[in-house]
Amino acid sequence: MLTVSAATKSFAGRTLFENASLQINPSDRLGLIGPNGAGKSTLFSLILGREEPDSGTISLARGTRLGFLPQETAAATGGTVLELASGHEPDGRAEADAKRILAGLAFRESDFHRPLAELSGGWTMRAHLARLLVERPDLLLLDEPTNHLDLETLGWFQNHLASYPGAILAISHDREFLNAICRGILEIRQRKLVRYHGNYETYLEQKKAREEQHLAAYRNQQREIAHLQDFINRFRAKASKAAQAQDRIKKLARMERIEPPECDEPVVNFRFPQPLRGGQRAIALGGVRQSYGAHTVYENLDLEIERGSRIVLVGPNGAGKSTLLKILAGLLPLDAGTREPGHNATIGYFAQHRTEGLDPRRSILEEVQSIPRPVPEQAARTVLGAFLFRGDDVFKPVSVLSGGEKSRLALVKLLLDPPNLLLLDEPTTHLDMPSIDALIRALGPYEGTVVFVSHDVHFIRAIATTVIHVQAGRLTPYAGNYDYFREKTRTAGPARAATVAALSNLQPETQAPAPSPLAKAGLKEIREQRRAEAEARKAEAAARRAREKHIANLEAEIKTLEARQTELTAILEAPGTYENPALAMETNRELAGVADSLEKATAAWLAALEEVENSDPAETVPA
Repeated sequence: MLTVSAATKSFAGRTLFENASLQINPSDRLGLIGPNGAGKSTLFSLILGREEPDSGTISLARGTRLGFLPQETAAATGGTVLELASGHEPDGRAEADAKRILAGLAFRESDFHRPLAELSGGWTMRAHLARLLVERPDLLLLDEPTNHLDLETLGWFQNHLASYPGAILAISHDREFLNAICRGILEIRQRKLVRYHGNYETYLEQKKAREEQHLAAYRNQQREIAHLQDFINRFRAKASKAAQAQDRIKKLARMERIEPPECDEPVVNFRFPQPLRGGQRAIALGGVRQSYGAHTVYENLDLEIERGSRIVLVGPNGAGKSTLLKILAGLLPLDAGTREPGHNATIGYFAQHRTEGLDPRRSILEEVQSIPRPVPEQAARTVLGAFLFRGDDVFKPVSVLSGGEKSRLALVKLLLDPPNLLLLDEPTTHLDMPSIDALIRALGPYEGTVVFVSHDVHFIRAIATTVIHVQAGRLTPYAGNYDYFREKTRTAGPARAATVAALSNLQPETQAPAPSPLAKAGLKEIREQRRAEAEARKAEAAARRAREKHIANLEAEIKTLEARQTELTAILEAPGTYENPALAMETNRELAGVADSLEKATAAWLAALEEVENSDPAETVPA
C-alpha cells in the first residue's frame, strides 16, 4: 500500500531521516512515536505529497486513497455538520452512516443541521473526523486524534477503529489509545524508522531488549576498535609488523561503525514548591442550582471535598464536568445554593484555553518568573524544559506562542506556585509523553487537593484515588481509583448509566445500586487506610520541610557570597585600585576567603540535594 525506500529528509539544516525505509500494508494499525521535533509531522507531509524527500522514494499503490486528520483542524466556514460528515450528499447512501458516526462522536441530533461556523475548534475536529470515518480511506493518517475527545467518546472511537477496514497510522501521546488500537509501533529514532510488533506496552519491552543488545554490540565494537588501534600505534613503524598494521588499518576503514546509543531525555532534580496548608475541608457546595439559559445542568447539588483528595470527574460530553470545575473555581455565578471554600483555601483553575492571565509583552522565562513566589532561573528553565520550552525558546515573547504553547506555559506557572486546591480541565492535551510524565511527577508529592477532568487513562490511573461519575446533573462517587471504578461499573448489572456502558460495552441503566454492608465496611477500611497514609505524609512533609529549609538557607548563603565575589572582582578590575597597594592586597585576601566559603557552601548544597534525591526518587522530573 505504502512504501518508503531509503528516504532522507533535512529541515532547517537538521537531518530528520537518513536512508529510512517503511512498508505499510492494508491491515496495518501503527502508532507513530518519537520525541518532540523528531519528524512525525514531516513524515505525514511526505506521505501526503506535501513535501518531497531529499533522496529516496515514497510510493503509494495505484488507487490508494489517503485520509488525513491534522492536530489542529482549520475552522469550517460553509455548510452544516451533517453536510460535512456525509460529503455534502443529503439523502445519499452516506447520510445514514454520517448520522450514526456523528452520534458516536457525541453530536446530538439537534446538532446535525448546525452551521459549521458556529462550532468550537474541538467540535470542528470531530466533524472532520466523522467525515473521514464515513469516507473510509484506504490509509487513515491521524495526528493526535484524541486531543478533543472525552473518555466516553474515546471509548466509542476505539471500538469503531477496531473494525475499520483500512490501514491506520496514528501520532498519539495517549498510551491507552495506542494500546487499544495498535498492532505495531513505528518509532523515529536516530533518523531511522524503527518498527516494533504489538501495542505500546509490548513496544516498551521490545525497545528495552533492543537497546540492551545495541549497547552490548556498541561496547564490543569499541573494544575491538581500541584493540586494533593499539596494535596499529605500537607496530606501524616496526618493519616486521608493518604489513599486519596495514591490514588492521584497512579493517578499521572497512568497519561499519555502530552508532552510540541515543540517550533519552535526561532526568534532573527539582522539587516543586508545596502550597500553604488548608483546612480539613477543601471546599463544599450546598443546594447548588446551575443553568445555562433554559438548560439546567445541576439542581440541588451537594458536594464536599476533603483536603488531600485526588478526584477525577468522568462522564459523557456535556454532562457538566467542566461546569462543575468552574463552579468550584468560583467562575460561574450560582442560580441558587452555596459555595464555601475551606479554611485558608487558595484555588487554581487550569483549562486548555484559559490563558488570558499571560502578559504578551514578556518572554516565556519572564512570565514564569512573574509568579508571587519565583524560583531560581535554572529551576524555572528546568521545569520549562520538561514542558517542551527548551534552550533559547525561553526567550521567545509570549505574544508569538500558539494556543497549545500558551496552555503549557499557564500550566508551568501553576505548578511553580501551586494553590492548595488545583482544578484541572484536560491538562495533558498539549503535552507529549515525557511532559505527561513530568506532570505526574510534579503532582506525585503535591500535598494539596486535586480535582480534574482528563481523557488520558494513563494520567488518570497515575493521579486519581477517587472517581466521581457525572451524568444528568447527578454525581456518583467511587471511593477508589479508576480501575476500581471500571470494575464496579462492569459488574453493577443493568443499573449503570448509558455513558458508562460506552466504556464497558454494557447495556445502559439509570442509577447505581445502594451500597451493601460489605461495601460500607470496605469504605471504613479505606478511610482508616487514608488516615494512616495521611499521618505518614505528615511526618514525611515535616522532614521534607526541614530539608527544604536547609537547602534554602544554603542557596541564600551562596547568593550572598556570589554577589560579594562579583563586587570584589569589579574592585580588582578597576585601574584605580592598584594606586592603593594596601587596598588591592586586602581585596585579594577577602576574595580568596569568599571563594573558599563559596566552594564549601556549594559542596554542602550539592550534598543536601543528593540527600533529597536519595530519600525521595519521585522528586525528579525529565528536562
